[in-house]
Amino acid sequence: MTLGEKQQQLIDDLLFIEDTHERLTAIVERTKSRRAVAPEERVDAHRVPGCVSLVWVIGEMRDRRCWFRSDADSPVVRGLVALLCDLYSDFPADEIIACEPGLLERLDLLRTLSPTRVNGLHSVQERIRQFAADQMSSRPTGQPE
Repeated sequence: MTLGEKQQQLIDDLLFIEDTHERLTAIVERTKSRRAVAPEERVDAHRVPGCVSLVWVIGEMRDRRCWFRSDADSPVVRGLVALLCDLYSDFPADEIIACEPGLLERLDLLRTLSPTRVNGLHSVQERIRQFAADQMSSRPTGQPE
């Protein structure tokens, strides 16, 4: 499955919930069973600037694929950031960079959020894409992904 296909699958699954507020509630509910980021990982290096809430995104490489974990001090933000991390996890860096982020817009969630939250979520997407770009630039020249 490509990242674009995964994004479309998430959109299709969540658009099944017609009411935007109920859709947002379902996204928040998905994170209740997740383990929080460990206190020692809540450091400035993992914190996403530009978010009103405290948000941490941790990127890792495993088998040449990017994996993301996250946490936030707000349940709504935690759910939305986790959704973005779920979307981009388990994909190669070049595919993350090539895929246009449109998940939140296509789920019609941004209109229910304050402008500061929307800006923060864009910062999260940028952090994820920057992590992927950093992984590509750290590969030795000529080495396949």
